Amino acid sequence: MQHLKSLNFYFLKYKWLFFTGTLFVALSNVFQVFAPHYIGDMIDLVEKNMDAFQSETGVPSGVFNALLIFAALFVAFTLLRGICMFIMRQTLIIMSRHIEFDQKNELFAKYEILTPAFFKRNNTGDLMSRVAEDVGRVRQYVGPAVMYFINLVFNSVLAIWMMVQISPSLALYVLLPLPVLSVSIYFVNSIINKKSELIQAQLSNLTSIAQESFSGIRVIQAYAQEEKEGIYFEENCEKYKNLSLSLSRVDAFFQPLMVLLIGMSVLITIFAGGVQVMNDTISPGDLAEFLFYINMLTWPVTSLGWVVSIVQRAAASQKRINEFLLITPDIVSSDKPVRSIKGKIRFEDVTFTYPDTGVTALKNISFTVEPGEKVAIVGKTGAGKSTICDLLFRLYDPDSGIIYIDDVPIKNYNLEDLRRGMSVVPQDVFLFSDTIRNNIAFSNSNATEEEVKTFAAFASIREEIEYFKDGFNTMVGERGVTLSGGQKQRVSIARAFLKNSPVILMDDSLSAVDSNTEKTILGNLITYLEAKTAIIITHRIFSLLEFDQILVLDDHRIAERGTHESLLEKRGIYYTIYESQRLEENDL
Repeated sequence: MQHLKSLNFYFLKYKWLFFTGTLFVALSNVFQVFAPHYIGDMIDLVEKNMDAFQSETGVPSGVFNALLIFAALFVAFTLLRGICMFIMRQTLIIMSRHIEFDQKNELFAKYEILTPAFFKRNNTGDLMSRVAEDVGRVRQYVGPAVMYFINLVFNSVLAIWMMVQISPSLALYVLLPLPVLSVSIYFVNSIINKKSELIQAQLSNLTSIAQESFSGIRVIQAYAQEEKEGIYFEENCEKYKNLSLSLSRVDAFFQPLMVLLIGMSVLITIFAGGVQVMNDTISPGDLAEFLFYINMLTWPVTSLGWVVSIVQRAAASQKRINEFLLITPDIVSSDKPVRSIKGKIRFEDVTFTYPDTGVTALKNISFTVEPGEKVAIVGKTGAGKSTICDLLFRLYDPDSGIIYIDDVPIKNYNLEDLRRGMSVVPQDVFLFSDTIRNNIAFSNSNATEEEVKTFAAFASIREEIEYFKDGFNTMVGERGVTLSGGQKQRVSIARAFLKNSPVILMDDSLSAVDSNTEKTILGNLITYLEAKTAIIITHRIFSLLEFDQILVLDDHRIAERGTHESLLEKRGIYYTIYESQRLEENDL
């Protein structure tokens, strides 16, 4: 139960629902336990007046009225029990749904503050499984399992108390199988716990495989690997099935054991109780009442195995949830007052190595960008260009050196303030499974329809969007699958520019567009970037744009820096890239 202790916070949060539910569990059992007493009284009354029932004169009115009163009381208590059970479920089950809601939101909020390094180390399917499957199993514990366990406690205590009132010796006989029950639960507990952890781990693995297969279905089909992937998925399904069947076999053994022990109690009661009736120690009504109480214990006791199984599965799931919630984010937001960004950027001797791969991306990088300046960062693939974007957005922190924004260390900024002051067009474009309009307006929820269309035109994509049947209301599909690479890039550009931040970062954002479209967008950029700080990362050279400075990265360092003309005069790396690009364009 140690892993489930963290749920006590939620029980305290919803204490009124919990206490109200517990109260009505107790009341429902009070009405249930006292109802059989009237059945016993009816049987004793009939037994005492058996001669009257067989006589020609008929049943005395007093006896008949007494029977009606006992029957009415029995029905009334049964109805009251039903009402209490309804309220019991309306409180405890609703409480479990509130806890499920809170846990899912807590997990999602945790996902949002974790860095890309975490998501590289963990499979998406496993992360989804924690939100869906694990939280669902925990809800089964805080709802049905808790409700049935509380019901079991009250039911058992009240029923046994009533049995002791009737006949202590007969009650002792009935309780003889309980030690066997306790030992069985002790051993079965550990088995269920181990099997539940294995099942949850394999379910996460299965979810990850399915998610990756669905995301990469085009690659699977392109290489005709459907059969291979199907076999791999089937093998993992088989493993999950075998683990689940193994747990089901334990449950299948446990449930009949409960029924057997209850059946033994019934047999002992009938045998020992019959002897006591013949000896006039108890009445026939008492024996009938006793049998009612044993029957009353049947479901709560047999449900104990089910409750134990739920608790163990919930413990395994909550353990996985706790492990995740205890992860400390690599990037912690500052709680300093809100700062507005003007646009000055300074890297001071910055070095960075990716934590997962150990690859050094930047070595002793230093440069300054004044507000309103336009800077190009040029270099070969893998030189570390995109890493500069990641560091500016604090997706990672540098190993050494300091990054300043407006002469303030970047770590002193609240993350939301920092990222609100910058727009980015990432190299790896991501579109949501939504309309084109909503994808563009994602950066500015207050944008008008006209603004969305204006910036779509700015990114040279408006005409193509309006050509679609549903125009800006066209659904782009998962990750923008219905659009071409160039169209996705231009939607991403429109989204970034609509944000209208003082700093804009463009990471190789025109690689998928044709030359004519590129010229149109670059022409619009000249006007748009006039009053903004811009860092344009590219492996190509844009002759249409005039940059205040150009940084050339090589071997993860700044190998050259200067203007377009000064770098060409040096006839170094920049000159080689420029000449190579010019020859390619001439060949075309």
